[in-house]
Formats: sequence, C-alpha cells, structure tokens
Amino acid sequence: MIEVIWEFRVKPQHVAEFERDYSDRGPWSTLFRSSRAYRGTRIERDREDHLRFLTIDTWDDFSEYENFRAEHAEQYRELDRSFERLTESERFMGIFEVL
Repeated sequence: MIEVIWEFRVKPQHVAEFERDYSDRGPWSTLFRSSRAYRGTRIERDREDHLRFLTIDTWDDFSEYENFRAEHAEQYRELDRSFERLTESERFMGIFEVL
C-alpha cells in the first residue's frame, strides 16, 4: 500500500469547509472511490497550529494510483482549482510506502 500526503495551510474563515471537503466523505474521496484501489482518506490537524493540516490518501499500490490520476486528470484539476480558495498554501509531501 501507499499513502499520498499533502500539507495545507487553511485560511481561518474556511477551516470548517476544508475539514468537510477534504474528509473521507468529501468530494475528493467521492472521486477517489471510483477506483477499487482507493482505501480511504485521513485528515489530520496540527495540535499547535490549527490552520495546518495533512491529508493522507491510502491506495493499494503506486501503479493503480498513477492509472487513476491519468484517467481522471481533468476531474482532478477541476476539483483542485475549485478548492484553492480555501487555503493559503498547499505542499505535496510525497508518496510513502506502508511497511
């Protein structure tokens, strides 16, 4: 399995919306669930900096994730653009293998 990890700095007025939309019940997870290789999303908030979040998407393997991204590139870009207003910054942390 792999985990795809992103770090976000959320605008204070959009914290509740970010938490809802990036949760395992939000639009991202809805899109990802169209793949049988998707296992779920966790959202984590920094204990000291309540505007800093991580999202962790779990997939069966890297090739399935790559295939999904290629097949859904336009939908992915559209969602990404529509949620940019919620955050001050977004940083890709990497893709990690679950040991």
